[in-house]
Amino acid sequence: MVRGTPLPVDPIAEARRQWIAHGWADAADGMSAVTSVMRAHQLMLAEVDRTLKTFALTFARYEMLRLLAFARGGRMPMASATARLQVHPASVTNTVDRLERDGLLRREPHPRDGRATLLALTDRGRDVAEKATEALNEQVFSRIELDEDRLRDLVHAIARLRLAAGDFMEPRPLPDPL
Repeated sequence: MVRGTPLPVDPIAEARRQWIAHGWADAADGMSAVTSVMRAHQLMLAEVDRTLKTFALTFARYEMLRLLAFARGGRMPMASATARLQVHPASVTNTVDRLERDGLLRREPHPRDGRATLLALTDRGRDVAEKATEALNEQVFSRIELDEDRLRDLVHAIARLRLAAGDFMEPRPLPDPL
């Protein structure tokens, strides 16, 4: 994570203390949780940005390349990419424009739907996606300073928040094998 000069006091803990002192005790833990997640997001995003800068990528551009690299044949309808990345179509268009300009992907006509556009990863795009993923795995994802159990707990807790907010549906249980 990003290292700076540590503050002598945790400002979120101090904000929680102030919340309680001002009569908002019932919201103090929620405020602390939201503020903590937002600060953690800032710290993590700074590390991701620092790592991806080497590849002239933003996280949005990296996500698109990685999504296409995972897709069968390195191709996916633009509407599917928009849905999976959970961003506004205009943001996807902007991201695709930049990746296409840089020769990392190309737009192709959909073979069965004349209204749809396929996004296709170029060889260069696949290479950049793989190298950027290796760098993120080494410099960011494997360096979260929590043990495995706490990492799993964190992911589970955030997934529960996302589920409750309607971000995705609870997966249906798979049937037992015969």
